[in-house]
Amino acid sequence: MSRYGQYCPITRALEVLGDRWSLLIIRDLLVGAHRFNDLARGLPRLSRGLLSKRLDQLQRDGLVEHRDGGYHATEAGEQLRPLVFGLAEWGARWAFGEPRPDELDPAVLMWWIRGGIDPAPFERRRVVIHVRFPELRRGRYWLVVEPADVSLCFTDPGYDVDITVETPLPVLYQVWEARIEFLPALRDGLIRVTGPHDLVRALPRALQLSPVAPYVRRARVPAAQGAAATGGAALA
Repeated sequence: MSRYGQYCPITRALEVLGDRWSLLIIRDLLVGAHRFNDLARGLPRLSRGLLSKRLDQLQRDGLVEHRDGGYHATEAGEQLRPLVFGLAEWGARWAFGEPRPDELDPAVLMWWIRGGIDPAPFERRRVVIHVRFPELRRGRYWLVVEPADVSLCFTDPGYDVDITVETPLPVLYQVWEARIEFLPALRDGLIRVTGPHDLVRALPRALQLSPVAPYVRRARVPAAQGAAATGGAALA
């Protein structure tokens, strides 16, 4: 833990939260990742040893507790929710542009999407979604959507495929974060979806976007308005 040597609640807060990865661990706990392996899969560049160390420190600081076989935010940790999503709002407005290549990990994206699938629009039947990233050598994933569970498979699970989604990895990342809307991306050919008509129509409703998507979507509105105003001035 770094110490700043200033008697101020902001510096005290930074001494607790300023270690690398700590806020991202809190973020993932707040959006529903509770088991150690789930946290590790969502933060693959964080070694399991360092993840364990950070969780131990967060427990000592009173932000996290271990119970019921998993990790959970305490009351103090839950009260970080406005801060975490306030950072999302600020980042979406001022720091969020095109994805950089080092930010694109297909396994992480598919793990996030797995956690955001709502089976209800598929009307209590198993649906297998095959996602292909054509530019990647290992770019094939399967989501097996059951009424009460969603599994992510890295090899063919052996079921008939119901829906096939083909898109470049950066496009699906931006759809997940709501920087690009799904239906316009489909219309513009950035995403290709094939399968029975009823299942294809249900897919956008089943795909629950990233928890930060509302902030990204709101941040796009002033940018679009600014671009429109600039364009109007140029035409005038």
